[in-house]
Amino acid sequence: MTANLINQRAGAEQARDTGGEPGTEERRDSRRAEAGTMETATATETGAVTETGAATAPVGRVEIAGPDVGRQEEILTPEALAFLAHLHARFSGTRADLLAMRQRRRNRILAGKDPDFLAETRSIRENPGWHVPPPAPGLEDRRVEITGPTERKMTINALNSGAKVWLADLEDANTPHFENVIGGQVNLYDAVRRSIDYTSPEGKRYELQTETPPTIVVRPRGWHLTEKHLRYVPAGTEHHDEPMVGALVDFGLYFFHNAHELVRRGVGPYFYLPKLESHLEARLWNDVFRFAEEALDLPRGTIRATVLIETITAAFEMEEILYELREHSAGLNAGRWDYIFSLIKNFRSRGGRFVLPDRSAVTMTVPFMRAYTELLVQTCHRRGAHAIGGMAAFVPSKDPEMNEAAFAKVREDKRREAYDGFDGSWVAHPGMVDVVREVFDEVLGERPNQIERRRDDVDVRAADLLRVEQTPGRITEAGLRTNVSVALRYLEAWLGGRGAVGIFGLMEDAATAEISRSQLWQWINTEAAIEDGTLITHRLVADIVADEAAKLLDEVGDDETRRRRVEQARELFEQVSLAPEYPTFLTIPAYAHYI
Repeated sequence: MTANLINQRAGAEQARDTGGEPGTEERRDSRRAEAGTMETATATETGAVTETGAATAPVGRVEIAGPDVGRQEEILTPEALAFLAHLHARFSGTRADLLAMRQRRRNRILAGKDPDFLAETRSIRENPGWHVPPPAPGLEDRRVEITGPTERKMTINALNSGAKVWLADLEDANTPHFENVIGGQVNLYDAVRRSIDYTSPEGKRYELQTETPPTIVVRPRGWHLTEKHLRYVPAGTEHHDEPMVGALVDFGLYFFHNAHELVRRGVGPYFYLPKLESHLEARLWNDVFRFAEEALDLPRGTIRATVLIETITAAFEMEEILYELREHSAGLNAGRWDYIFSLIKNFRSRGGRFVLPDRSAVTMTVPFMRAYTELLVQTCHRRGAHAIGGMAAFVPSKDPEMNEAAFAKVREDKRREAYDGFDGSWVAHPGMVDVVREVFDEVLGERPNQIERRRDDVDVRAADLLRVEQTPGRITEAGLRTNVSVALRYLEAWLGGRGAVGIFGLMEDAATAEISRSQLWQWINTEAAIEDGTLITHRLVADIVADEAAKLLDEVGDDETRRRRVEQARELFEQVSLAPEYPTFLTIPAYAHYI
């Protein structure tokens, strides 16, 4: 399979770049691909993922079940689908085993067993002799990283922003509408080759205006999500198919079409890995990377990955995650919003000790969040990796006074990160790049990073990561209403295909809706009360949802498409916040029932 795929890829890429590619109709008819055999990977009952190396199974084919999307024939080529088929056949079983292990671990936490640093990996943590490789080309200086979806106009704006890195988001700032999944790959293909432009319906033209755009780092979907518009049909069957693994689709298409071009341009295929809950999930990604590098005849370590530490369980396995990725490690990121969501999800039924106040009160300086970020910086720098800070979500407005007040808060937050040892941080809007750069310039000067700053003064224990009860603040009616209002507005936009949405002056993504609905579910089911003593009940929240939905309907007016989406958003939000059973991710039922 390897040599054949390499030859096919090279021929297809050469044809595309010279204008000699096959005709559109011929490519549209080539919707299925089959290829060779594979080695299988399994997860043992104890959780260790191992390569069997002996068993082989024939690889099936991929069928397209989604609507036609512009230029999809350039992305869903027979060669690319063959590559996806091998990724899915080889790794989807291990992924399923790891997802089952996630649920067993959550059940143990809900039953009262707090997470802890793993005894079985103590030797990794206590061994001072291992380090990740030096930063890859284009990743040495990461003082400002801009995040955003791969929508065409926003892609160009990100590339022109002046940031050092662009996190091209196929996950929380995106939605899994097929036109976004494939359109994002088209835009990435053009962005890598610096051949991207766009003209808006109003006639405004967008094009690259810099010779030094940010290094592209792609965030694929998490392991828990599937791609139902691409179906894997196992070999030897005609009447059975299954949705493909979304993470492997996003990774596979970007890597297959762009890896060699990126290397030719002096950088490489780089990734942000979201929602990891254990080092075993990092090990699976490492196996994927090694397989992909071999398949396309690239040196081991060409791929680099930064892991978002955005789950409470991953916080106890940071060193192990870096270790498992080995030559592919590029650092860790403090994914603050999803981290809070993960904490609520895992401890949602554990009583008042784990009940948080209004989301606005859960800042990065509260004890459990402070312990998490301090440990992250220490872990990264001890092993020679970048530590990247959290999001500055503010969206500049036309009000100078409002902007200056917000800029002051952002500067304070980023100054804390820079002086704590972080090597860079995220912004969600081009207007924030200079603000954050100036702060990190104060600390870094001409240095590309401060990885040499070891932070040996940090001493974080397992209990420190769980000191939720020390979080100051109250639950207020205003905070409750904000959770509902922001979530409804976000979900209405999400159902319409927008994953990054400016709401009340902040750029919000899926993590916002997850925190909002999780807090409401927890407050109801732990019989929490707002500051005046009123119990937060199912009826109280349902009434507020109805009230906020009515306000949103008034705002959208006579637009029937949007009114229908508001009703769907309300229905979905009630399902994931008011139902007795708690869905682990709201995007799973949203994708299944509304897209």
